[in-house]
Amino acid sequence: MSQMKIETKCLHEGYEPENGEPQAMPIYQSTTYNYQSTEHIGQLFDLAVEGHMYSRISNPTVEMVEKKIASLEGGIGALCTTSGQAASLISILNICSAGDHFLAVSTIYGGTINLFGVTLKRLGIECTFIDTNASPEEISAQIRPNTRLIFGETLANPALTVFDIEKFAQIAHSHQIPLVVDNTFATPILCRPMEFGADIVIHSTSKYMDGHAIQIGGVIVDSGNFSWDNGKFPELVEPDESYHGVRYTHDFGNAAYITKARVQLMRDFGAYPTAINAFLLNLGLETLPVRMERYCKNAQIVAEFLDANKKVEWVNYPGLASDPYHALAEKYLPDGCSGVMSFSLRGGRDTAIRFMDSLKLASNVVHVADIRTCVLHPASTTHRQLSDDQLAAAGITPGMIRLSVGLEHVDDILDDIKQALEKV
Repeated sequence: MSQMKIETKCLHEGYEPENGEPQAMPIYQSTTYNYQSTEHIGQLFDLAVEGHMYSRISNPTVEMVEKKIASLEGGIGALCTTSGQAASLISILNICSAGDHFLAVSTIYGGTINLFGVTLKRLGIECTFIDTNASPEEISAQIRPNTRLIFGETLANPALTVFDIEKFAQIAHSHQIPLVVDNTFATPILCRPMEFGADIVIHSTSKYMDGHAIQIGGVIVDSGNFSWDNGKFPELVEPDESYHGVRYTHDFGNAAYITKARVQLMRDFGAYPTAINAFLLNLGLETLPVRMERYCKNAQIVAEFLDANKKVEWVNYPGLASDPYHALAEKYLPDGCSGVMSFSLRGGRDTAIRFMDSLKLASNVVHVADIRTCVLHPASTTHRQLSDDQLAAAGITPGMIRLSVGLEHVDDILDDIKQALEKV
């Protein structure tokens, strides 16, 4: 079939069973692949033929999931990783080296801020954090001759700001650099950033794509649309002496970026998921459209309830008409804004903690985007390593609560919130 709807792709892309083969995607639980000749293995290492050399860089089960996710996002190829952080790291290191620079909006996930602002800095790669609401002129003023990319999140974790993809894509492309977008919270069901100009899309697949809190993973998807041979990316154009002098743009065309990420960085880092993890991820992908619809429906009701409650100071959820990012949400997320929101109770940190500890149905966990409703106090946990200034730049206050609305009946979720509010 051609031009399948995304709901159908979630079920049928990646694996198509032949006559008499299993209906469910098989698990190829093997590190090793047998070939009939040394010459053929040599051709594999020369990247002259397709196939699997070793499961540190590819595996048949994982490959099926990579093909499915690439199709869902509208890309030409994908690379699964062992975590969302690994996907972020490899997406940057694939085109950045010591002495290079890139931009990232300041509202991105706290762990990513630490990765970009501390760890990559130690490697000689500098990141400048910018205001997501800055004007094109202000953003362009931060771009240097050695700037390699711009990075943002479709829906920021946990500030729930909406990334203006088209604005940032136009700025990036006017300076001949790519736009990398973390689409974890939106998933391709709610937003496909490549349709708005993004060049590379990444995910923490541990979140909505999995949905059941049973596997850690990430993925990088290449749109195939960026022209890497513009003079700014010699590592993709000039011979790679670590790989028999291969020239990625010459030998792999518009798949240059994702090919280099796999055969150079994944080869060296080995941050590749197991077959069983990919199998579990695929189970989540198969129900993703149905789950995202329910998440959004439940979250909208909960957000409206919290927004009307006098004990609540404010609510960040772009689905609310009063939210400052509502207009951008209508543009980029017309089918819903995911199940995640953040809000603050009057009384600050102590009140927030008391409320969270009073919840009975919702789980207090270091996780988000699960089938079960869960809460987190970002300033004490996921963003604990940030300074007060960094917390403010990320839109996080001491009393902020991140609420991830699950798939329970919405009346039960509301009842739990009501009884906890009565205790603060």
